[in-house]
Amino acid sequence: MSRFQDKVVIVTGAASGIGKEIAHAFAREGAKVVIADLKQDAATAAAAEIVASGGIAMGVAMDVSNEDAVNVGIDGAHDAYGRIDILVSNAGIQIVHPVESFPFADWKMMLAVHLDGAFLTTKACLKHMYADKSGSIVYIGSVHSKEASPLKAAYVTVKHGLLGLSRVVAKEGAKHNVRANVVCPGFVRTPLVEKQIPEQAKELGISEADVVKTVMLKETVDGEFTTVEDVAEAVLYFAGAKSNALTGQSLVVSHGWFME
Repeated sequence: MSRFQDKVVIVTGAASGIGKEIAHAFAREGAKVVIADLKQDAATAAAAEIVASGGIAMGVAMDVSNEDAVNVGIDGAHDAYGRIDILVSNAGIQIVHPVESFPFADWKMMLAVHLDGAFLTTKACLKHMYADKSGSIVYIGSVHSKEASPLKAAYVTVKHGLLGLSRVVAKEGAKHNVRANVVCPGFVRTPLVEKQIPEQAKELGISEADVVKTVMLKETVDGEFTTVEDVAEAVLYFAGAKSNALTGQSLVVSHGWFME
């Protein structure tokens, strides 16, 4: 039997990038996957790819910063599949500016998507997990949950915040047999990161090649990007752990950029 046979997994921000690979990885292991994304057509298309390859999936529209949208989406998933075993809180955006010129509206948007989104989806899933006395939550943090970089005040703040949320959920969830952990990737060459390269080149006054070499990958041991497959494997490791001892922890997947 596959590792996650018939488990119900919700992955936010799963129509592309890291979230999409995580969703496919769970589906390959037998899970029923709920693709949650901002736009219904994108979520539906991503779910259809899994179904076409023999898996079980559904797509739901979800603005993770909107409490009503989160509750409707997660309760709808529970109605469809009868349970929620795993939440992967992955949805995110990136906006870079120096602190002194960081627009407050952009700051608030970053906090809303990353932190409000993680809180709201967690809260909505916990009522189902607590009722079933079982569950696992995996937050997608970042090396920036541990480190700081110029131009990323909001991103560093929210990724640090996920560590705190995970630790509280781990403590509160223990009596309900619910675990919470954080996967912290290095730079993964997704559309989100591709967008950052010219933005940082402009802000720092260097070439795009130098952004990659001297900013993004400088501290890695081998000058390599982390892959979506690397991140998905770490998520499945946390989600599938058979020991309740593995909770409130973080795992850095970064080619040695940050070493604990």
